[in-house]
Amino acid sequence: MQQEQAATPVSIMPGQNAQQLLEQISDWGSMTTIIIHGGSVFEFTGAFPKATVAEGFYNLKADGNGFHGHLNLQKIERISFQAKPHRGRESYAFVFEDANDEVIFKVFLGRDEQGELIASQREKFFQLMQQYQGPVNLS
Repeated sequence: MQQEQAATPVSIMPGQNAQQLLEQISDWGSMTTIIIHGGSVFEFTGAFPKATVAEGFYNLKADGNGFHGHLNLQKIERISFQAKPHRGRESYAFVFEDANDEVIFKVFLGRDEQGELIASQREKFFQLMQQYQGPVNLS
């Protein structure tokens, strides 16, 4: 007889909250945004840009040079809270996913000059994660 696995608490934010989250994290300071596409990995480290909504897109605005672009918020189905070590170190990210469970992009918490997580970001991440935590059956 197969034993049933216990439900594991998992935090998932509905995609309809993406704009609100992006507006919040634009004030958190330096973070790392990662986009994996076509076997390539693109990374940007710096403050997540502020944006405006126009013509159906969330338009990221860089002050001069920097990270900018146009997000189709309608494609974001959910935002998962990733909490797993990276190279043996504590690491946390917001994972923006589409309806096909494909990752659109990730935003990792930033690190200070000593390579430690920025404490204020970690605290805010955990507050949000707790707010959206619920049981998910993994069997």
